[in-house]
Parts: sequence; structure tokens; C-alpha cells
Amino acid sequence: MYETSEFRRGLKIEINGEPFVIIEFQHIKPGKGNAFTRTKIKSLLTGNVLEPTFKSGDKVGRPDLEEKEMQFLYREGDAFHFMDTKNYEQQSLDISQMQGNEIWLVENTMVDVLFHNNKPITLEVPTFVELKVKKTDPGLRGDTATGGTKPATMETGAVVSVPLFVNEGERIRIDTRTGMYMERVK
Repeated sequence: MYETSEFRRGLKIEINGEPFVIIEFQHIKPGKGNAFTRTKIKSLLTGNVLEPTFKSGDKVGRPDLEEKEMQFLYREGDAFHFMDTKNYEQQSLDISQMQGNEIWLVENTMVDVLFHNNKPITLEVPTFVELKVKKTDPGLRGDTATGGTKPATMETGAVVSVPLFVNEGERIRIDTRTGMYMERVK
């Protein structure tokens, strides 16, 4: 069990059997009355965001969560298949559980899959991925002085703004948290 005094960003808690992650919290001690904690929490199952208030001293559950490093194998329709590299067990996640991370996955990418009560619920992709530029307009010579950008479609279907000097067929590194171009990969 966690008390409200232990709340911090990123802490995973359980309310009514459902796992949540704390996005924001604020301890408040009014002049009159008891202290309380305002929180903003996100469901790890559905992605819904709630804003409950807890009284000082309230306790919340500790969820049965396990994180396993797994390798992305392939996509079949709306199902994404992963393999545990330690025991070669395979699990699949539905597109609704991917929470938009499917645009960063290419075969053999290592990801962290989060399990709740031994069932896969969501995944976390690496902070940086290297993807191949599938389609982009050619950059014109001399256009780099303004530092402009152009859209580029990656091999996974993700669209990223890249500098004008990036061409089709090149590999680039992308920050998956922001979806921004970082650098070209040699």
C-alpha cells in the first residue's frame, strides 16, 4: 500500500483493481481543515485520465505489475506479436493497447512490455529509434540557410519533420517522446 505522502510522478498505483500511473500531484494544506492531495492519474488499461482527490493519510493499492524486455516480431492486422528473449514465449498486444507507439516499431526492436496480473497491457518503446526515410521531397541546393524543415514519411508510416538536407533512403534517429528528428545515422 502507498500513502499519499509517497506520491510522486510516474508512481504506479491501483484503485478498484485497475492500475494507474500518477501524472501530476499536489499536496495542499488549507488554513482550515485537513490536508489533501490533488492528483491527475492515467489508466494503464484504457488510457483514461482521472483527477481524484485523496485525504491526507489515505492509502492506495500497489498493483501487480511486471515489466519484461521483449522483441517485436511482426504485425498481423491489428495484433502486434512480441517474444521474450529469455524463454522464447510469445505475447501479442492489440492496437488499442499500443497507445500510438506502433509508429516506432520495426522488426527486432526491443521494447519493455508491461504486464498486469500476468497479462500484457501496454508497452514502452526505446527513447530513440533509427528509422529509414521512405518518402520525402528532395532538398534544393542553397535552401539550408533558413534552417527549414520538410515532412518525411518513415518506413513504419510515421511522419516526421526533417531538415531539408535529409533524402530518401537515409536512416535517421528520432526521439519517440516528441517525434522529433535528432540526427542522421551513418
